[in-house]
Amino acid sequence: MRSIWNGAISFGLVSIPIKLVNATENHSISFRQIHLADGGRIRYRKVCELDEEEVSGGEIGKAYEDADGTMIPITDEDLAQLPLPTAKTIEIVAFVPADRIDPLQMDAAYYLSANGVPAAKPYTLLREALKRSNRVAVAKYALRGRERLGMLRVVDDVIAMHGLLWPDEIRAPQDAAPDGDITVRDAELDLADALMDTLGEVDMDSLHDDYREAVEELVAAKAAGETVLPAEPEDTGDGKVIDLIAALENSVRAARKSRNVEGAGDGDGGMADVHPIKKTSSKTSGKTAQTTTGTAKKTTHRTPTGKTVTRSGSSTAKKSAPKSTGAKKSTSTAKKSAGSAGSRTTAKKSTTKTATKTATKKRTSSSSSGTTAKKTAPSRKRTSA
Repeated sequence: MRSIWNGAISFGLVSIPIKLVNATENHSISFRQIHLADGGRIRYRKVCELDEEEVSGGEIGKAYEDADGTMIPITDEDLAQLPLPTAKTIEIVAFVPADRIDPLQMDAAYYLSANGVPAAKPYTLLREALKRSNRVAVAKYALRGRERLGMLRVVDDVIAMHGLLWPDEIRAPQDAAPDGDITVRDAELDLADALMDTLGEVDMDSLHDDYREAVEELVAAKAAGETVLPAEPEDTGDGKVIDLIAALENSVRAARKSRNVEGAGDGDGGMADVHPIKKTSSKTSGKTAQTTTGTAKKTTHRTPTGKTVTRSGSSTAKKSAPKSTGAKKSTSTAKKSAGSAGSRTTAKKSTTKTATKTATKKRTSSSSSGTTAKKTAPSRKRTSA
C-alpha cells in the first residue's frame, strides 16, 4: 500500500517514525458527464476570470477571500513557516476509554506503519500498551493543509488512526426529533425487543453493496445491447403504519421464518393472531404473477469490474400472468356450486329416510318419493346453470 504521509508519532519523549496509509477504499462506480446530443464527453476547464484564458495546474495558487471580495494570496512557504508542531508529527495528547469518543466525530481511517527497522521496537511498545490499557490515544496531526484531531487504537497487530472532527464541527440535533409528546406502550416495546432478538447479530463480512451490483448489471446489459426492463416497485406502504402492534408481530414472524428459528409457529410468545387484509384486485394478482414468472429467462454477463452477474426477466410471461385471476375466480365459483349441490343431496336423503319410516302404505311411500323428486328437480337445474 502506498503511503500518503510520512512523519512520526510523538509519545512523550519517544519518537516513532511511521508512514500513513489509507485504511479504506471507495468502490463506488464513477460516471462521466456526456453531451446527450452526440455522446461527447464534457470536461471542466480552469479559466482565469480576468483574461478568460485556460490555465494549467502549475499556474494555480491559493488565496483567502476577504469580506469585501479582496483576494489575499497565501503561498506554501507562508504556511510552512507557521509554528505548527504537528506538521510532521502525530502528537499524542491523552489516553481515554474508547466510549469517550462520540461516533459522530469519526472521519477517515488510516493505518500507521512502522517506517524502518529502528521504529519496530517503539511501535510495538505503543501497540502493546494500548492493548493492555483498553484505552485509545487522542492525538493531533496536520494533513492537507490543516491541523486535525485523531484517535489511535489497535486493529489486529497494527495501530490504526481515525480522523476525528473537532467538537465544534458537530452540529446540535435541533429539530430532528419528532414533534409532540409521543407515548410508547410496553407491549410495543416488548414486540420491538422480540424483533431485535430474532434478527440477532450479523457477520459484517457478509454485507455487500446491492446497489453497486445492480449498476454493474445495468452497465453489462447496456454494453450487450439489451433492453433493460424496469424493476417492479416494492410496496413500502407510503410510510403509513395502520397498526403498529400488527406490523411488529408480522415482522417478528417473518424474521423467525427467514432465520428458521425453532418454535416460530402461531401463538408463540402469546402473540395475538393477525389477519392481513385480503386484496382482490386483479392488478395485485398480476404483479404477483409477474414476480413469479419473471425469472424464466436468465442471461449471464461480465461486469466492468470483472465480476459475472446474471440477469433475469421474461416479458412474455409477464403479459400472460394476469389471466390467472379469472381462472381462480372460476374455480372458486365451481367449489361453491359443488358445496350447494352436496347440501341439497343430503337434504334429499334425509327427507326420503323420514318418509320411508313413517309410511304405512306402498302408495304413500311412492307419492312422497315423487313429490321429493319434483321439488329437487328445479334445484338441480339451477345448480347446473
